[in-house]
Amino acid sequence: MELFKYFIVLMFLCGIHLNGFAQITRAAILENIAQTGGVYYAYPVKEAIVTPAPKGYKPFYISHYARHGSRWIQSEQDYKTVVDIFEKAHRAGALTALGNDVRKRMAIVWEDAEGHGGDLTSLGVKQHREIAERMFQNYPEVFKGTPAMSARSTTVLRCVLSMDAFCERLKELNPALRIKREACAKYMKYMNYHTPEAVEFVSHQGIEEYRKFKENHTHPDRLITSLFSSSDYIRRNINLGELMWGLYWIASDMQNVEIGVDFYDIFEEDELFDLWQVCNYHNYVCDGPAPINGGIMVASAKSLLENILDSADEAIKSETNTATLRFGHDGNIIPLVALLQLGDMWKAETEPDKFYQTWCNFKVTPMAANIQMVFFRKKASDDIIVKFMHCEKEVAVPIETDITPFYHWKDVEIYYRNLLKKLP
Repeated sequence: MELFKYFIVLMFLCGIHLNGFAQITRAAILENIAQTGGVYYAYPVKEAIVTPAPKGYKPFYISHYARHGSRWIQSEQDYKTVVDIFEKAHRAGALTALGNDVRKRMAIVWEDAEGHGGDLTSLGVKQHREIAERMFQNYPEVFKGTPAMSARSTTVLRCVLSMDAFCERLKELNPALRIKREACAKYMKYMNYHTPEAVEFVSHQGIEEYRKFKENHTHPDRLITSLFSSSDYIRRNINLGELMWGLYWIASDMQNVEIGVDFYDIFEEDELFDLWQVCNYHNYVCDGPAPINGGIMVASAKSLLENILDSADEAIKSETNTATLRFGHDGNIIPLVALLQLGDMWKAETEPDKFYQTWCNFKVTPMAANIQMVFFRKKASDDIIVKFMHCEKEVAVPIETDITPFYHWKDVEIYYRNLLKKLP
């Protein structure tokens, strides 16, 4: 626990110095209502940032970790439960005009979603193809010739298909690429790993505080009475909070399926903002760098960071151009972002009502979120430099450099190796 405390203090002090704890406002979040989808926010980036490297330096290696692309809600039952509620109320004549309209929309959603719980959508495929294309175009030296590359995903199908979409686009751009693709239990110890302490925390600690926060931010009465015409029917048949949450998840996911259906009109901004805050709380505490978890969640990314460092050393020693491509989940990329201390996405906040001002899940891990470390070398020099990108945007790390946004690899490796020693 002393090591965890050290890490949290380090995060806090470095965050203040480097990032200024710039806060995001409620208005900024609601400016793009899709952001209230949180981890269901569809990948927003269409153009990567590419700062020219210092003179003489050429890219030769990319280390990458990405979340799967856009998907349907994890369980198809989450759709069916809501569909059944509206169909039952329709038969009872208990829907308002708006409620009946929502029922019709839900029928379209169910026709699309049935049998697809948790699956990658066509938009998810498109996202990874486009990210791969931008990577290829921006760093062509990495992909020239016939380099051997590694691609690994977790064993979850949406991650496997994300990997295939990414690799297939690269192969279309250079058919000579040799990309070994793997999805097996062997690599799950770092591709999708959570420490026993992290699992225990999520299961048994902090639950009561989260429950209170969720209860205090769930206000379903207005929404439910706008959909159902009979207060007696509501009292006898509807769990107000559960239905509101069911509708929220479906509304949030519509941006990922491209079927032309929307539900944001049935919510007020305050309702969406409150529900999103609950989800943001959960991700910040149960996956991210919230001080309340004592650094336990961030430590889950230790083995992944070790793999990143070791793989980079191997690539540098090989003196060839190559890439290491990894595909996983939001629960992996959130702690990795915090452990790498990227940008302003690892800041500390202890007040639940201020979590959103400090840390936003839709910024850290939208669908297809990715971390890219791009390595450069120069002829007749052993100085390797690297830059960090999050969702294809260059980000700073708390390491001294004279070539921003690039860093000397020798300094980067020392920093992270020392950081890892302080984790259990």
